[in-house]
Order: sequence, then structure tokens, then C-alpha cells
Amino acid sequence: MDSVLLAVIAVILAAMVFDYTNGFHDAANAIATSVSTRALTPRVALGMAAVGNFIGAHLGGNVAKTVGSGLVSLPQGQESLGIVFAGVLGAIGWNLLTWYFGLPSSSSHALFGGLAGATLCAVAFGIGGEVLWSGILEKVIIPMIASPVSGFLLGALVMLAVMWTFRRGHPGKLNRGFRWAQSVSAAAMSVGHGMQDAAKTMGIVVLALYTGGFQDDKTHIPEWVFWSSAAVLAAGTYAGGWRIIRTLGRRVIHLDPPAGFAAETVAASVLFTTSQLGLPISTTHTITSAIMGVGATKKLSAVRWGVAGNIVIAWILTFPGAALIAAIVYLGARWVF
Repeated sequence: MDSVLLAVIAVILAAMVFDYTNGFHDAANAIATSVSTRALTPRVALGMAAVGNFIGAHLGGNVAKTVGSGLVSLPQGQESLGIVFAGVLGAIGWNLLTWYFGLPSSSSHALFGGLAGATLCAVAFGIGGEVLWSGILEKVIIPMIASPVSGFLLGALVMLAVMWTFRRGHPGKLNRGFRWAQSVSAAAMSVGHGMQDAAKTMGIVVLALYTGGFQDDKTHIPEWVFWSSAAVLAAGTYAGGWRIIRTLGRRVIHLDPPAGFAAETVAASVLFTTSQLGLPISTTHTITSAIMGVGATKKLSAVRWGVAGNIVIAWILTFPGAALIAAIVYLGARWVF
């Protein structure tokens, strides 16, 4: 079998492994609030999240195009496939590390950091390639800052609106009603997660196909790429990432059904909007900040700021951490590719 074809297959398999780890690592994004408020049982919530991710994957073409062509520029050839392979393994390594410690870091920024780190390492060895820093700034760094800020502020505003609108309601009836409403908001969150995170895997597969010379268009997404990325993400989501679910659902703040509904509604709205704009943001940053914003409306002490601080530190370290792992992996991969 042709060596370039083998290299492309290796990158695609690595991308699918990343997709799977993304699913169980980021399952908390879609279901932690619903599970913690007992709106849904864990397995029902995971099943809903898996289906939502599968559907959302077919709506995330704009994000996939950004990942495939807007962050790094690589020449066609087998050496470039080694760069992509190392970048994806760097993201997988960071996902597993943060999963082990139960930290809801961003799989998206781990992937971007991995690609950037592997590309920079390759350039140092004289291999062609370039990190598109303007694209990183415009489509990664700015949204990385804007999405948590938006999530926090909108979470607080929506929660205040819910509290004012239902201020005379009976607590028991309101909780029952909002548990039903959370079924809808959790489903929307799952679709939004698929639009963002499955799309990133699709972008890597397209980048591998282009770099390997199997297609000339950096932005064309074959139908089988949609289906495979969606199916693997759904499978990973159903496997669940219970360590992170416990952190996001219980350790940051104790959520009741109205608060869970507000956080999920805000996060889903942000994900839908940015997906249509082709901006690859972090679902983890968005839902976590929305939860913090919702909690802060009750009293600032309701948020466990020590846990929140550890999460923010993980966010900051994600891009350089994944880049470092990818650079180390590339040192070995360059002798194979």
C-alpha cells in the first residue's frame, strides 16, 4: 500500500480517537446540569447527548472549514501528514491528562494548540508549514475570551429574568416544570456541542485528505466524513466522562432546575450563533462560565471559586500544554512520516 495513503489513514484514525476522547471528555458540557438537578437520569441524558451530537455534526460545516484551512497552512506531502498526526496526538494527550484530574478543559483549544505546536516544531526542523497567527487570533483567541465572558454575563441576565418572572411561583411546581424544560435545553446544548466539536474532527480529516493529495479543495467535506465523525463523537459521549461530570455538575455550584435551564439555554444559544459564523469556540468554556454566571446571581459565595479557579488555570494552560505534547510527539513522528 502507498506510504502516503498509510499516513492519511493513520491521521484519520488518530482524529477518530481524538473524536472519541472529545465525546467522553466533553459529555459533561451537555448533561452535567441536567443530571445534577435530576431532570434526567445519567444514561437517558447521555443517550440524548449522543443523538444531539450526531445531529449537530451535520450542521457544523462552517466550523470544519475554519479548522481545516484557517489555522495552519501546510504543503501537500507525507511530511505534513506527520505534523497533523502529532498535533492530534498532542490534543489526545491533553484530553486524557485533564480527564484524569476531572478538569473540564477545552478539547477544541487542545486541538488548536496541538496543531500549532507540531507545526512550529516542524518549521524549526526546516519542514514547510506556517501557523496562521491572524486566524488563531481572530477565530480562536478572541472567541476564547469572548465566549466565557458572554456566557457569564448572559447566564446572570437570563437567571435574573427567570427569578423575576417566576418570583410568585410555587417552588415545587416550578422545579417540576423546569425539569421538563431542561430536557429541551439539554437537547439544544447537545446539538450545539455536535455543531462545534464534531466539526473540528471533520476539519482535521479534510486537512489530512488535502495534505495527502486525495482532494484539491481544502473546504470540501465528503459525506462519509460527516457520518464517521458524528458516529464516533456520539459513541464517546455515550461512554460518559463521569469525573468531569461530577466537577461541572456538583463541585462548581449546586444547581436547581431553573438555574440549570438558564445555563443550558445561554450556552446553547452561544454555540448555535458561533457555529453559523464559523467560529470554533469551546463548549466547555461556554457552559462552565454560564453556570458561574447563573450561580453568581444568588450570592457570590454560592460559586466555589477555588474549583472555578482551577478550571480557569486549566483553560489557560490548554493551548501551550497541548502544543508542548504535540511538539514532543513530532520529534518521534518525523522519523516515521
